[in-house]
Amino acid sequence: MADLQKDINAFLDYLKFEKNSSVHTLSAYQRDLKKLLLLLNAEQISNWQRLKEVHLRRWLAELHGNGLGQKSLHRLLSSVRSLFRYLNRQGIVEDNPASLVAAPKVPRKLPSTLDADQLNSILSHQNDDPLVLRDLAMLELFYSSGLRLSELVNLNLDSFEDNFQQVRVLGKGRKERLLPVGRKAREAIRKWLKVKSVFSINDERALFITKNGNRIGPRQVQNRVKKLAVESGLPTHLHPHMLRHSFASHLLESSGDLRAVQELLGHSDIATTQIYTHLDFQHLADVYDRAHPRARRKGSEKE
Repeated sequence: MADLQKDINAFLDYLKFEKNSSVHTLSAYQRDLKKLLLLLNAEQISNWQRLKEVHLRRWLAELHGNGLGQKSLHRLLSSVRSLFRYLNRQGIVEDNPASLVAAPKVPRKLPSTLDADQLNSILSHQNDDPLVLRDLAMLELFYSSGLRLSELVNLNLDSFEDNFQQVRVLGKGRKERLLPVGRKAREAIRKWLKVKSVFSINDERALFITKNGNRIGPRQVQNRVKKLAVESGLPTHLHPHMLRHSFASHLLESSGDLRAVQELLGHSDIATTQIYTHLDFQHLADVYDRAHPRARRKGSEKE
């Protein structure tokens, strides 16, 4: 088992240092592969080559019977597939038994978004508190450029070009992309930079810092975004990714250019971006229902 754990550790190092996977992604892989080790131990398998399709099918069926949901099963199988692809490239295995196992279908859940009025109610928040000015700059950047949470917290002052009109970010898989920054976001950043010096600055490069002068972390951003939304009277829980979803949905709704939205979001597969076409259709369907004279009867409909 020691050799199996060693191979898993090498795979996790590969994800961390070469694929630039997020802390959240690494944690998920660790949990999944820990379950895999338990299976190998139960089946008395000490060599990757001995793990077969039948073992995985029986394992997934047992986990499902014990109440593990479809989404978790799907992720678990995906983790095993990724591990075996890595082991194959290292010459440790020849086959990938997980590739022969069909992943359970997960119902597609449309991402939550905010409409323009809801966003305006938050982003027009008036306050001279330096921390609030920082928070508003973060929100404006999320919505202006469709940033991921990890991309935002890693921003440095030198990440920007052309007087803050463009920002260079390092996304998943260490893929770099250059994104436009909207006028409102540029204004919000400049307001924040004017007051940033009231804090002792320990990280000279970081764009966003805490009141203690250190680079702000993901959990702090999540908490501050939620707090600002509550103070603005938003009737829904707000998280950073909802701003990225709103960016994508609103841009696609206005432009209809799926490829451009894919590039801006940094999606490697356009199928990932296509979920926003469902959001756009849902919006059009709502408009149709409200506006078309034949869409529905006036007043309550009789069954």
